[in-house]
Amino acid sequence: MSSRTLTTDAVVLRSIRFSEADCVLHLYTLGKGRIGAIAKGVRKTRSRFGARLEPLSHVELLLHEGRGDLHTVRGAQLVRSHDRSRTDPYRLAVGHIGLEAVLRLFVEEEAQPPAFHALARFLDLLDDVDAALPAQPALEPLVLSFQLKLLWLSGYLPHLTSCAACGEARPLVGFSARAGGAVCRDCASDALPLSEAGFRGIAALLERPLAGAREAGLGEDALRQCLRVIERSYEEHGGFRLRTLSA
Repeated sequence: MSSRTLTTDAVVLRSIRFSEADCVLHLYTLGKGRIGAIAKGVRKTRSRFGARLEPLSHVELLLHEGRGDLHTVRGAQLVRSHDRSRTDPYRLAVGHIGLEAVLRLFVEEEAQPPAFHALARFLDLLDDVDAALPAQPALEPLVLSFQLKLLWLSGYLPHLTSCAACGEARPLVGFSARAGGAVCRDCASDALPLSEAGFRGIAALLERPLAGAREAGLGEDALRQCLRVIERSYEEHGGFRLRTLSA
């Protein structure tokens, strides 16, 4: 195999139509992290692997590294299709939040196996999620837990045990993304207010494995506070907002 050819597991984050029959893919790969690739001819009815390259799909790809920014897909074997998530409106909406979070947080071509394995695990668990509670995809405990773990892997683990601004072990009343975590009343002038339930919810979703996110038993108010903390973290550390969270 050529040194410019790579076989790696990948998750399709986004697929964009290009020309009459091709697609440009945003991928998160085990071997190289975030990359772009072009899949030629995949929109033709006789394409060998077009249906395998939809967003949410976990695939094993044969990629060729060309002279430009895009790799070329030379082969694709399906690992998990995640059709259960793709064909259910609630699961699909939750899945797109997770995919966009990876897309925006991990922008470099740099392998980070823990992030890839967290993404693959998130998608596996999503296939069995039902929409009984909550009804709003953005408040789904699984995707909140996943986003908090992605922030952790990106180097933005929120400090929750003492005031992140002054370092004192005072009662904590809010969250400051700029300070890097929970803050006391004296340091909370521009902080996001958080209740005790909100603090407990963030800690529970960080400490539990993804499979235990729904078992944390968090109420809607605690889930909303977790979501606001995540959004503030994106704005402060990445300068972005997820479109899928406002859809």
